[in-house]
Amino acid sequence: MTHPFEIELETTLPASPEQVWEAIATGPGIDSWFMGRNEVEPREGGVAAMATAGHREEAVVTAYEPGKRFATRTAPGEDGRFMAFEYLIEGRSRGSTVLRVVHSGLLGDDWQDEYDALRRGWPFHLHTLHEYLAHFPGRAGVPVFAMALPHGRAPREVGAVVLRGLSLSVPAVVGARAHAEPAGLAPLDGDVVWADDERVGIRTADGIYTFHHGSGVVLMFHHLFGPDTDGAEAAWQQWLSGLLA
Repeated sequence: MTHPFEIELETTLPASPEQVWEAIATGPGIDSWFMGRNEVEPREGGVAAMATAGHREEAVVTAYEPGKRFATRTAPGEDGRFMAFEYLIEGRSRGSTVLRVVHSGLLGDDWQDEYDALRRGWPFHLHTLHEYLAHFPGRAGVPVFAMALPHGRAPREVGAVVLRGLSLSVPAVVGARAHAEPAGLAPLDGDVVWADDERVGIRTADGIYTFHHGSGVVLMFHHLFGPDTDGAEAAWQQWLSGLLA
């Protein structure tokens, strides 16, 4: 049985409405802070697509008002489930912008767990958007994705393994210094900018690195802004798989 839901959030961003629009309504912009590899056909009725781990999900652009409003909606599944996203942009003084996000739709039988996961995840994603606009404005990030199964470990143990692999204490704290050495890449050296029981975000001079470890799988969604990104996805996949082997 499906269940309707709605999540609404608001955040103030250190960017102009035009910069926020580029971040939330273009493929390269979304790649720079959210999840997957994204494409947006810039018109109402166009297609917005996200590809992650070989899976591509498409939505229809239901509103396209540059600098003001962007919205998408997926087609309903056989059980009626769908997802809708709406972004409302309002410029403020001193070059800042207020962004309001409304995520709604229909969830399935396990709607409570799904809703809780979405509700916990959105503040993290909006914080990553803030980090992007504050520290990498006008630049397009290369998305890097990796995933690995925890092989029977409890969620708390998995989180500890990931944090130790990043040279962090358990629990991690904002402001701590992280370090990792994926084979074939320059070492990761950066500051923890987000830490909770399910995820950690790290900002370096050339990227935003995010690690999600609160469910039955460990996921990484990184956004790289440096010149040398060839082989980064394979290297991080090898690092994560080795960590959880």
